[in-house]
Amino acid sequence: MLITDLFAAGGLVMYPLLIASVVAIALIIERCVFWAKVNRQQRRIVREALADYEAGSDAVLPKLKQHGDLPLARIFLEAIEMDYAPPQAFHNFVEGAIQAELPLLRRFNTVFDTIVAAAPLLGLLGTVMGLIRSFASLDLGSVGQEGTARVTGGISEALVSTASGLIVALLVLLFSNIFRGFYRRQLALIQEYTNQLEALHFCRYEESRTGKPMRLNRS
Repeated sequence: MLITDLFAAGGLVMYPLLIASVVAIALIIERCVFWAKVNRQQRRIVREALADYEAGSDAVLPKLKQHGDLPLARIFLEAIEMDYAPPQAFHNFVEGAIQAELPLLRRFNTVFDTIVAAAPLLGLLGTVMGLIRSFASLDLGSVGQEGTARVTGGISEALVSTASGLIVALLVLLFSNIFRGFYRRQLALIQEYTNQLEALHFCRYEESRTGKPMRLNRS
């Protein structure tokens, strides 16, 4: 069945389903590119930044700025710029930077949820419209081919629109759950690495306050 035939069979609800599909595909591609870059580069950059920060290297800030498109790099950048602050204030800066990143990590989740909820309802609307068309075309006193074609056309509209709505919803739901898995894993990594950063800052702060060198054993 050609695309034009599919749209003719599915009725009017196929057009909003098409728009929802195009929007979903565009956003899915954007999220795939984003998470691929984060998962590929972030661990290495953050570990190098922690090592430079522990060693007191001046290269840590330029390196973080160079990778400012990574969530943890932005969090570290905002926190390290407040390196002079006491540990509690530094912790507050870190928490604020984390909270600022969360909406970016959850980006487009509301759009995905809306499409997942709306697509089956649009398919159901197409089902109702198709059945209405079938019953309106039904003439018990007529057995001609024209009347039969109108009835079967309405049933086809009902089935095609329902199937299309379910397909759109299932595909978007699949990718939405994958992105949520990446988000949860990212939260765990943020917690792990920011805890290390705060521990290193505490050592640096105590060393500057007491004059006694302190070192943190990190694996």
